[in-house]
Amino acid sequence: MNINPRIDRNTPVIVQGITGRAGQLHSRLMKQYGTNVVGGVSPGARVSEVNGVPVLADCGAAVEKTGARASVLLVGAMQLLEAMRDAIAAGIRYLVTPTEGMPVHDALKAWKLCRDTGAVWVGASTPGMAVAGEAKLGFLPDDSLKPGPLGLMSRSGTLSYEAGYRLAQGGVGTSVWVGVGGDPVKGTRFADLVPFYAADARTRALLIIGEIGGSDEEEFARALTEYRFAKPVFALIAGRSAPEGVTMGHAGALVHGSHGTHAAKRAALEAAGVRVFATLNEMVAGVAARLR
Repeated sequence: MNINPRIDRNTPVIVQGITGRAGQLHSRLMKQYGTNVVGGVSPGARVSEVNGVPVLADCGAAVEKTGARASVLLVGAMQLLEAMRDAIAAGIRYLVTPTEGMPVHDALKAWKLCRDTGAVWVGASTPGMAVAGEAKLGFLPDDSLKPGPLGLMSRSGTLSYEAGYRLAQGGVGTSVWVGVGGDPVKGTRFADLVPFYAADARTRALLIIGEIGGSDEEEFARALTEYRFAKPVFALIAGRSAPEGVTMGHAGALVHGSHGTHAAKRAALEAAGVRVFATLNEMVAGVAARLR
């Protein structure tokens, strides 16, 4: 599947769940950043607009009125699958779902629906995605979004915020930032985006912010080798000192035997030519030295 996450300031966006507290807040913040938020969806809502955009009962009505092509779904975990179905049935092909705790069976159904229809799904449990200086979908902090040549993908939200902020302060900005999320079943994985970043002319190098558990980083390393990715790639893997047997972080942070450990991920990435940093400070300094 060809996944292209590049949006811009003209991409019309709706917010499903816009009348909720999170929907009201983040629709306003996205608009302030420059995102073209054109409407919202809230079944049974008693208001006709939020933050200056119309509120409609469903995505079909919202698309007909606004021409929306992307949606940020700020709805509850148990309502997320149905909201995604509503968006896709209306023709929306970019879906960002920050909601945590989506049931695994629902996530599997959502994954198949997106693959069958060609929809780009970023999530679940994601801080969002952004093209710095153009638009953001979700709640990535503005201070971390400086335009530049570094593609950034992350499983960890807060660590990537700090990395983006420090890089921006050091003179290195980002091209396309995708928070793939920390759930075991997700719409977009690191490996899925390798062809996009390889072809994207505005991306000169790539950074992933990973974490222990799961197989995302190992899959990414295989994809780099198979695709013969030619741009510099950097990585920071959270959880190097995590005690064995302790439950931590995301639902996808599961270690099985030697698979999913920090050492296994580092070995796989380095074998694929990735420069893996031990600390955030080392990563910022190393990436800045290469790209400034």
